[in-house]
Amino acid sequence: MSTAPTRTTRRAFTLADARREFWKYPSPWMISATLAAALVARIVVGDWRPTDAAVPVVMVALFPFLEWVVHVFILHWRPKTFGPFTVDPLLAREHRAHHMNPRAVGLIFIPWKALLWVLPLAVGVAVLAFPRLGMGLTFLVCIAAFGLAYEWTHYLIHADYKPKTRLYRAVWRNHRQHHFKNEHYWFTVTSSGTADRVLRTYPDPAEVENSPTVKNLHAENVSAAAG
Repeated sequence: MSTAPTRTTRRAFTLADARREFWKYPSPWMISATLAAALVARIVVGDWRPTDAAVPVVMVALFPFLEWVVHVFILHWRPKTFGPFTVDPLLAREHRAHHMNPRAVGLIFIPWKALLWVLPLAVGVAVLAFPRLGMGLTFLVCIAAFGLAYEWTHYLIHADYKPKTRLYRAVWRNHRQHHFKNEHYWFTVTSSGTADRVLRTYPDPAEVENSPTVKNLHAENVSAAAG
């Protein structure tokens, strides 16, 4: 009696699967704790004014440009040598590793060691850079919420979850082009390219050559160092 070979099909990766994996990493928990503390503090302080409503509006408009600036000037930082010293921050090193292996889940998130100073810095800005504590705490709530949204979106793009909506498909496509086509374009993550369009890093993909260094950022620096 012969038996026909059976073919197993891989179960689709769902949002529920993504949520379970997302919360296995420290960055979402650290940002969530900051968001919860900021929200409680904001409610306790009170002092609600019309300017508080303007804060999230301004931040929604500016956040894509903040992503662009951080991505270009911090994450894509080229190591610089000054005499015996090399300036190569953790965020840049981790991002290069992320480009080398975009599917490594642990490299998708903001490094928790970096959050040990990034989150206190955000608290310091909230407390010291605004005319009112309440307004500063509104900023802190917003930046923590945006940070959590950034981590979720970035993780989801690199996970096995497939786009279901038109907006998410555009966000997914832009960031994957940055990783798999050319690292010199498509720097935003949570938007569909607003800042990239304004800052001229949103070309027609058909007119962009595949970059040989898309998975090995600053390869010429590496070669020079090796020589």
